[in-house]
Amino acid sequence: VQLQASGGGLVQAGGSLRLSCAASGRAFSTYNMGWFRQAPGKEREFVAAISLMGGSTSYADSVKGRFTISRDDAKNTVYLQMNSLKPEDTAVYYCAADGPWPRRLVTTPFDYDYWGQGTKVTVSS
Repeated sequence: VQLQASGGGLVQAGGSLRLSCAASGRAFSTYNMGWFRQAPGKEREFVAAISLMGGSTSYADSVKGRFTISRDDAKNTVYLQMNSLKPEDTAVYYCAADGPWPRRLVTTPFDYDYWGQGTKVTVSS
């Protein structure tokens, strides 16, 4: 599966952005999907994940209550709605896929097999 992330940009603190990740290839619905981010000089970190068919979600503590992950299998797309953005949310955001038919929802980068190219989010104070 190939992934293409989009939707990043520059936003003021308190604002919102919605990231999209379009997947090519068949069987998108058999993959768990995740969002990760990497700020300059820092390691890539988990943001959110959603299971195949959207039955389960997981969020990093730092984004709980502000970010929402969702998926539309008919459009082969996963979304990350980001509200109440903070300057510390500034990073390059990557979408990733784990599967097909993964055993469980995971949150570590090395468990994901496919990665998009990243989209940059900058939150100004």
